[in-house]
Amino acid sequence: MTLYKIKPAFQALLRPSMRWLDKRHVTANHVTLAAMLLSLLTGGLLVLFPQPSLFYLLPIVLFIRMALNALDGMLARECDQKSRLGAVLNEIGDVLSDVALYIPFIFLPGSYAPLVLAMLFCAVLTEFCGILAQTINGVRSYAGPLGKSDRALLFGAWGLVLAIWPPAAEWSNLVWGVATLLLAWTVVNRCHSALVGEHQ
Repeated sequence: MTLYKIKPAFQALLRPSMRWLDKRHVTANHVTLAAMLLSLLTGGLLVLFPQPSLFYLLPIVLFIRMALNALDGMLARECDQKSRLGAVLNEIGDVLSDVALYIPFIFLPGSYAPLVLAMLFCAVLTEFCGILAQTINGVRSYAGPLGKSDRALLFGAWGLVLAIWPPAAEWSNLVWGVATLLLAWTVVNRCHSALVGEHQ
């Protein structure tokens, strides 16, 4: 079970916003680029000022990014805006946004940089394996347990904990370790989906 399962309900809430954007000629690619720019700016700010008290930005920006990601897909599908450029921007944007938002974890007090880098590598690998499943059997895999939305929930929650109680940063490496294991499990599950032709 992953947060991807509740995506239809989330999209239903966003549909009025989608129609509002479409009427104003805002395209799916505009929304994709906005989400990527927001992530890069936030990540840059947290790299420059890696104070735990500023990590309250993570849950806010991750939620906005999740909404924008849903909106760009809805605009593409429901407003006939699908394009090859959009597909490229969407995949690259997701990976760059993840890296931008999570690499500031390296600069937290006591954070073990190689572990954060391993975690980021596994996060990127999960997206690659999801696309790999689509390449092999025509259906992208969203198998968990730590897909994109689940990562946003985990790291957004940890960012909020850090902002409220900065001494919690001493437990960050435990969070990175658990996240890395869950990401590795996600990679295995998505590769399995590719091999057996299942969509989860």
